Amino acid sequence: MTTHREGTFVEGLWVEKAGLTPETAPPVPEVGCTSAPLESMAFFFADYCKKYNDDYVLCKNESQDPRHCLKEGRKVTRCALDLINKLKQNCDQQWTNHWECLDMNNHQLFKCRKEEKEFNDCVFKRLGLTKVIPETPEGQTSVHLKEKPLYK
Repeated sequence: MTTHREGTFVEGLWVEKAGLTPETAPPVPEVGCTSAPLESMAFFFADYCKKYNDDYVLCKNESQDPRHCLKEGRKVTRCALDLINKLKQNCDQQWTNHWECLDMNNHQLFKCRKEEKEFNDCVFKRLGLTKVIPETPEGQTSVHLKEKPLYK
């Protein structure tokens, strides 16, 4: 059984005809980051917010109705905001250097390895988070841990 939401598109934005209620309007602020800071912190976000992300994904698999998982989505957003605040408090300059490098280099990670290493070192040391790159072959050093990442 498929339910349809009432709404309309206005200049590319979806507008609900029913309006927003406390249940449909999450009482959490937006994350407010552009793609470069989000990409820079993505692996740390995966580690820091894993349990909330897992719950959200499981919920999304239960229903196609976007309202079904608002509570779980709010938890993910709160977790992201918490991580952003901790990054700003502990590693602001290193994070800014890394995401600005990504922004200036069309998000090409290999061009920002120096800034990435400095950012990683700060986060590893001050926040104790890990960085796991998916599908790294067993026994092979992850690219962010290599001394010379462009060479084997």
